[in-house]
Amino acid sequence: MATLHGQHHHKNQASSSSVVVVMVPFAAQSHLNQFLQMAYVVSSHDMPVHFVSSALHNSQVKSRASNSTQQSVKIHFHDLLVPLNRYAKTKASKNQIYFEITMSLRQPVAALLRSLSLTARRLVIIYDILMASAVQDVVSLPNAEAYVFNCASAFSAFAIRCNVLGQNHKIPTKEVPLAKSCSTSFERAVVIYQGIMSYYKAGVLNNSCRAIEGPFLEQLANDNNSGKKMWAVGPLHPTTTNFQELRDKHKCLLEWLDKQEPKSVLFISFGTTVTFSDEQVREIALGLEQSGVKFILVLREEDKLYHLSDEQGRKPKLPNAFEDRVKEMGKVVRKWVPQVEILGHPSTGGFLSHCGWNSCMESITMGVPIATWPMKWDQPFNAVLITEVLKVGVAVMEWRQRDEVVTSSRISEAVRKLMASEYGDEIRKRVVDMGEAVKQSIAEGGDSRSEWDSFFAHITREGSSVKYHKIRSFVLKLFNSVIEFLVPLLFGLKRF
Repeated sequence: MATLHGQHHHKNQASSSSVVVVMVPFAAQSHLNQFLQMAYVVSSHDMPVHFVSSALHNSQVKSRASNSTQQSVKIHFHDLLVPLNRYAKTKASKNQIYFEITMSLRQPVAALLRSLSLTARRLVIIYDILMASAVQDVVSLPNAEAYVFNCASAFSAFAIRCNVLGQNHKIPTKEVPLAKSCSTSFERAVVIYQGIMSYYKAGVLNNSCRAIEGPFLEQLANDNNSGKKMWAVGPLHPTTTNFQELRDKHKCLLEWLDKQEPKSVLFISFGTTVTFSDEQVREIALGLEQSGVKFILVLREEDKLYHLSDEQGRKPKLPNAFEDRVKEMGKVVRKWVPQVEILGHPSTGGFLSHCGWNSCMESITMGVPIATWPMKWDQPFNAVLITEVLKVGVAVMEWRQRDEVVTSSRISEAVRKLMASEYGDEIRKRVVDMGEAVKQSIAEGGDSRSEWDSFFAHITREGSSVKYHKIRSFVLKLFNSVIEFLVPLLFGLKRF
């Protein structure tokens, strides 16, 4: 099955050539990766694409990409200057620092947008909802329009909306967590603030597809009272795994996988922002050992916050002699690994995951069932979608047990249920079928392909982008005067 990236070119190149696209992602790996994959798709339509982040994160996302580095050549990367030194000795939380940095990026982003708008017929900005405040000056540019990109699942957006409005009866399962249990009050306040700042959006892009989330995409469309256009353009990641560059880089690991039986290996990875206690790491290791299932365990420290100079990483500790005992059945990896390549390998039969939406989409597309262990944000909702709604996974940790240490026996039981039981075989067949449907959606005539066609037709249309931009610019100034006064009160922040 061919991949979406690079194979689908817009028919009206003369029209699209005067459209310039700017990507503004949030600086977390899962968000950066989704934006980069989207940048590959857009650049394949002969539109200039500008990718805006810090030098560190631009370098990081390119080095971790599953695609050929040649594809990145078509994308213009802009390294914004992030004021790191002012945060080096602060006692503020990581999320407070992220928020402060995002707020500081408004001026450089505005300057870049103004510069690019001078030579474009239309400037199209695709931004992360958490970066809405950095992109707000788009309203002052008469030839610019902005689209918010939703990195989370449609189900999580729908369930949270039902949760907040007291309409849980609309959700097709009773096993739904409370939205306020999945994040801190500060994190929720930031999301609300950025949502308010996103009032200027011209439409919404979702990294999802009808083959996985059809009913929930429909619900979001039906509940869309703003009249803004919505598109479901997932999956964004490559759907084939013949990346020779990655094979050369991770030769030992992939050659070990080549030698294993089909569907026999469990891949364990908890993303780039998770840190476990030594006690929990011990239980994970013993649970895998007790299960008797072959595995690849990615055990690395979380990505550092902007690599601040005094930030100390903590290396997770495994039980004594663990790696020696399991050397015939498993691999422990302490660095970043090519997740799509591993999930797409014939020997991989299961994925123990934190249920980030990026990981869920990749696993389903590759036909790999999931053992769910959610941590925060949308992940508890994604876990419910996987286990209770789609029924393509099993739970390792139920959200109500989030404050407990997950024991080795519970881990072993869930792993064996996924990898060595009739139920595991049943859900594996279901997810393989779903993965094929996802791949079909990006083929000619498929749903996702049609959504992309619709989006590109929209942004390359003739005519003016924004009406009444002078009025909107005035409203923005008035709005910001109020917001700048309220932000310190709402968030309890002091400038560092």
